[in-house]
Amino acid sequence: MSAGKALVRGLAGLAVLPLRVSFALRAPLVGRDRAFQASCEWLSLVPGFTGQYLRRAFLSATSRGCGPDTVIGMGCQFATTDVHLEGNAYLGPNGNFGWVHVERDVMIAAGVQIPSGPHTHGIDRLDVPMRDQPGVPVCVHVREGAWIGNGAIVLADVGRHAIVAAGAVVTKPVPDYAIVAGVPAQVLRSRRPEGPA
Repeated sequence: MSAGKALVRGLAGLAVLPLRVSFALRAPLVGRDRAFQASCEWLSLVPGFTGQYLRRAFLSATSRGCGPDTVIGMGCQFATTDVHLEGNAYLGPNGNFGWVHVERDVMIAAGVQIPSGPHTHGIDRLDVPMRDQPGVPVCVHVREGAWIGNGAIVLADVGRHAIVAAGAVVTKPVPDYAIVAGVPAQVLRSRRPEGPA
């Protein structure tokens, strides 16, 4: 890491300190995730490198982790402090993320949605609004080196070095090295020349 980048990271950490204090004060009143969402919404509006550094600094201090070289595009929204973004990952602009673990070297294009699995809201009771029914959130893992295309919706784990086509809806786990597309996403082929996914 160059001295210049280290200095900018340090300045970004200082710049988000008031937002971290605000988050800490609001969390006991409205809940950690709700306070986190509000802070992330504000930070999502800051463009360019400034926004990337500020988002990284805030997520590094308040979530499960954020790599120092991870790129978080403008407009990205985060629903929970349980998000974990490893190093050298790329999150394109205007993505929506719930409980997700993004491993190293993952590329996520613009407009991708990865909620906390397929059951974020309960639907069993007809006498209670769905928003008031408890769901069963799960962590969605996007494994090392995967690539998710524009506008995909990912409800299940994505394997290492797999490719999810633009606009695909992933409803079941994607094997390592698989290329999937469609609604719901189906395996088209393996990226490995020696055999199936």
